[in-house]
Amino acid sequence: MDRYLITGFSGFVGRHFLDYLNTLGRPVSVLGLDLFDPEFGWNGHGHVQTDFQKMDLLDREGFENILRQFQPKFILHLASYSSVAFSWENPVKSFQNNTNIFLNVLEAVRSVDPRIRVLSIGSSEEYGNLADGQPVFREQDPLHPISPYAVARVSQEMLTNVYVQGYGLDIVMTRSFNHIGPGQKETFVIASFAKRLVQMKKDAVASPILTTGDISLIRDFVDVRDVVRAYEGLLKQGKKGEIYNICSGVGHSLKDLIQQMCLILEMEISTETDAGRIRPSDNKVIIGANEKIRRDIGWQPGIPLRKSLEDVIDFWTRK
Repeated sequence: MDRYLITGFSGFVGRHFLDYLNTLGRPVSVLGLDLFDPEFGWNGHGHVQTDFQKMDLLDREGFENILRQFQPKFILHLASYSSVAFSWENPVKSFQNNTNIFLNVLEAVRSVDPRIRVLSIGSSEEYGNLADGQPVFREQDPLHPISPYAVARVSQEMLTNVYVQGYGLDIVMTRSFNHIGPGQKETFVIASFAKRLVQMKKDAVASPILTTGDISLIRDFVDVRDVVRAYEGLLKQGKKGEIYNICSGVGHSLKDLIQQMCLILEMEISTETDAGRIRPSDNKVIIGANEKIRRDIGWQPGIPLRKSLEDVIDFWTRK
């Protein structure tokens, strides 16, 4: 029976990863670790035998003890402060936490069992802005991080290279592009838009106005249910020490996504820019190429953007 240890278990992605493992129809064992209790039912997933423990990954000795007891074959490292906006508000906390917990994970694996495969989750924010005439980002492109969050993710990759090449650890890396889907917290932009639009619709607000940051930004959105399928594929088939974009290959502006959600909700709104929602610096266009992951593990996105938006809206409507 395969044994998965998931850090940052209580978040948006952890829930969907459990759901996906269950659809595979084979018995697996999962241990989830997080500072916070999950807000979802984690112990009723059929084929997936799941346990959960609260812990702080800054406690390396405690984490080493868990590795010895649970003896995972795979570690899915999701734990992080994953909001770019949070990193601008709390740069020291964001950088130190994300970098130090990852370093503790690697040191614990090196000490207890270097054969454990680790999937290190990175971000498209590491790339910076697409240059004029450059259609997409590929894994071999230079990195130009412009936020504290992105710098921490680049540092995570550099640490990975040290531990793969210097210590022989079995680590695969991702640069995951913006993912969306049901269950995402409103601290993320599309979930925030969806929640407020659904509330306006419910309240029958006359001449509704949606306050936003910069909605001209273009991002490559991929459904979280496709993302977790990629994560499982990389844990099993990804190449040691390699980096993989997880993306759709298509860019959409935030303005376009607002318009699509309004069509789904059959409502008309106006938007108004709130200067307080503008970050000190932001990448204007981030679109990725996914040829490498297609080639190495046969993954490609399967859920259309319209379906993702419908499911996000349905989530907030029910909530």
